[in-house]
Amino acid sequence: MSDVRTRVDLAELTAITDTRPVRRRKPGQVVLVAVILVLAAGGVATLVVNPNFDWPTVGKYLFDVSVWRGIAVTLELTLYAMVIGIVLGVVLAVLRQSENPVARLTAGAYIWFFRGTPVLVQVLFWGFAASLFPRIGLGVPGGDFLFSFDTNTVIPIFAAAMLGLGLNEAAYMAEIVRGGLLSVPRGQTEAAGVLGLNKMSTLRFVVLPQAMRVIIPPVGNQVISMLKMTSVVLVIGVRDLLGSVTEIYSRNYRQIALLLVACIWYLAMTTVLSFLQARLEKRFGRSLSPLRSVREG
Repeated sequence: MSDVRTRVDLAELTAITDTRPVRRRKPGQVVLVAVILVLAAGGVATLVVNPNFDWPTVGKYLFDVSVWRGIAVTLELTLYAMVIGIVLGVVLAVLRQSENPVARLTAGAYIWFFRGTPVLVQVLFWGFAASLFPRIGLGVPGGDFLFSFDTNTVIPIFAAAMLGLGLNEAAYMAEIVRGGLLSVPRGQTEAAGVLGLNKMSTLRFVVLPQAMRVIIPPVGNQVISMLKMTSVVLVIGVRDLLGSVTEIYSRNYRQIALLLVACIWYLAMTTVLSFLQARLEKRFGRSLSPLRSVREG
């Protein structure tokens, strides 16, 4: 009899513990979902029904050779500008942390100037560099050149676009890297000093690997932003993706259709970069998890 009673009590206890709260649907959420669905349906219908979007022209030029060339230029500019920005940004971030006041002030002045002026203006300055300095060379300040070169030959428009974007990016990368360096506990550098590592070795083998967990996410965002920011080089005549579609619609006057082509390709490229960023963040998070376990322990 006691065994039967025990089984009944266990059954009742199991029923009680298995009881899950029923999630009540809120009327506001239902209305919000309905509104979103109606708006989404209206947007899709507009894209399909409105003939002014000119989807046949979009399909015609979506894989056009000139558009492909523009995409290649956009990707090249993104790569080169980010390399310049990351390398120079790391140097500036280290200088901002330097004990030398001249180094700190120089890095701070650079960041202040390039963050305080629009990137479009900077690209234009590099594009019109020959107006300021018709020739570039080595000589006595205020005197004649020992040897010189034509500025337009040394800095063609592609190099001007690359420098304008890269030098501007370096100012933002410097702050991102500096934030990552500050996230590493000071005890890590002190321990590295006790082990006999110099400053450069400490930065390379101790500080930067730990700071990457903080640096990687915003760097990924900067790459995606740079991909879209390359469109400003249109103003100095570089034929990137936007420049290529602009040249096409200047001939056939199909502005909306060609701009849609550019939007589709920008969305495709940023989607791929976002996926790669997520994988990279996951990889760094997994590689640093043992280190976090040691710290927490």
